[in-house]
Amino acid sequence: MPINSIENASRYSDELDKVFEQKSATGFFADNTLKTKFVGAKTVIIPDVDFQGLADYNRDTGFTRGAITVSNSSYTMSMDRARSLQIDREDMDESGIANLAGKILGEYVRTKVVPECDAYVLSKLSGLAATRSNLINGDITKPYEALCKLINEVQSKVGYDEELVAFVDSAMYAKLQNSTEISRLITISDFKQGEVNLKVKSINGVALIPVVSERMKTAYSFVNTTAGGFVPLNTAREVYMLVCPKSGAHLVKKTEQMRIFTPEQNIDADAYKFDYRIYYDVFVKKSGLDAIWAWLSPEITISAQPQDKSVTEGAISGSISVTATSTGTLTYQWYACTDANGANAVKVASATSSSFTIPTTLEEGIYYYFAKITVDGLASTNSSIAKVTVAGA
Repeated sequence: MPINSIENASRYSDELDKVFEQKSATGFFADNTLKTKFVGAKTVIIPDVDFQGLADYNRDTGFTRGAITVSNSSYTMSMDRARSLQIDREDMDESGIANLAGKILGEYVRTKVVPECDAYVLSKLSGLAATRSNLINGDITKPYEALCKLINEVQSKVGYDEELVAFVDSAMYAKLQNSTEISRLITISDFKQGEVNLKVKSINGVALIPVVSERMKTAYSFVNTTAGGFVPLNTAREVYMLVCPKSGAHLVKKTEQMRIFTPEQNIDADAYKFDYRIYYDVFVKKSGLDAIWAWLSPEITISAQPQDKSVTEGAISGSISVTATSTGTLTYQWYACTDANGANAVKVASATSSSFTIPTTLEEGIYYYFAKITVDGLASTNSSIAKVTVAGA
């Protein structure tokens, strides 16, 4: 029997939202949108409420009148992302399409949608912290001390009864867990994210949320090409830790109804077609701008990028190099790749200095190389890609 497109679209949308809740590190921010409302296709209104403080009571004139200021701030959503997926009719029989489609779409949300949303949200929050100079200088050998500094800064703004969360880069999370300072302080606590109840590690009541390094950068390019996805900018810094109130940001996520077309409805191919679209953004109310604090990696400044070179087969000599500076300790690793976009990058053995000697064994052709520059053994950035052209002898 044919697939019921409308019924399955509704079911998939609900299930995909649950996948997002379970797998996203920042998905709980969507719980804070109950008091927001859409005004137009791209605009969200989030209210800010401000009060005047107490004044003396006067026995003759009574109470001093105070003002309540409700400021409705407009925020414009900017992330409108989508993808159309197809499954050939021959890849399954009709009775198995619903099950296979559910698995494929769930995997797509888990591996593509969730990482991008997390990267966008965390880059925007860390960028906000940097813009407002809400940053600390930490010691990578004392991660617990740095975490306490961040918590204290946030609590000085919001008080001590507000539930806080700490996003921690995966490498720093490992250091944190291995620290003898906190081995007895880490506890397991409940953490509610949408309809999902999670168990997370916490310190002094602050939930610790480990996030893989690829999602903990200050800036990304969200690609609008065939490949899609997202990549960190070369100028991006690693976010070692970010602390804020659990209610400190609003993730407004408007997932469009999943559109499903049968092979008979699909005019482009003899395949089932699934159109997935997610329209989202994250906002911080004006009253909470200084309640978001971060610890960022030292900045790596590349003053001289590797330059393209042309050499002759059988008489190859010369090198390519990169010049970089930082307040931390820099290390280098050169990679070979197959195109100017860095595809299929592979480490070049023993190429661990700022200068890379072009291999004398290269045959006629075009080769690509870049350097990964790491600061303090944790955060890294890539140089631009140099093209080495080897002409025939």
